[in-house]
Amino acid sequence: ARGRMEGQKEQASVFYGRMLKEAAALVADEPDRIANTANISSLLYTEMNQRTPAIANWVGFYFVKEDPAVLVLGPFQGKPACLRIQKGRGVCGGSWEKKQTLLVKDVHEFPGHIACDSASNSEVVVPIIVQGEVVGVLDIDSPVVGGMTEDDQVGLEPIVELIQNNWPSWRW
Repeated sequence: ARGRMEGQKEQASVFYGRMLKEAAALVADEPDRIANTANISSLLYTEMNQRTPAIANWVGFYFVKEDPAVLVLGPFQGKPACLRIQKGRGVCGGSWEKKQTLLVKDVHEFPGHIACDSASNSEVVVPIIVQGEVVGVLDIDSPVVGGMTEDDQVGLEPIVELIQNNWPSWRW
């Protein structure tokens, strides 16, 4: 069993390495934040669901906007979603407040989980941090308890770093 688990980790690292290269190519010559995050959400949703088993039922972004600040729904793939999320509410708001990735293997055990899609059972949220401030989050839901894992977190964080590094040169 140990060899199989190591093989899965290697497979995840190869998968996310390919996703990082593809995401970098998609955003290389485009300065628009909406266009770039739309393509990244589509890339991740499509590719994560071509794996076996398919693991994502929602992939998208929320951006910090307005005064007082709130997370507002951005580009995504999946069922219609919650439009606004307050700082500290649910997994997305918690990631924003803590300025760190939150991996929740069973959302039903997460206090204050916001159920936009009742089919979601696990979730990973990676904050997009620019100059020390969260400007948005990447949110991925899975219909499988434990569907989102440490391997996904480790693979997604460099994709968010790509966004963070380009954010200052991108425009609305």
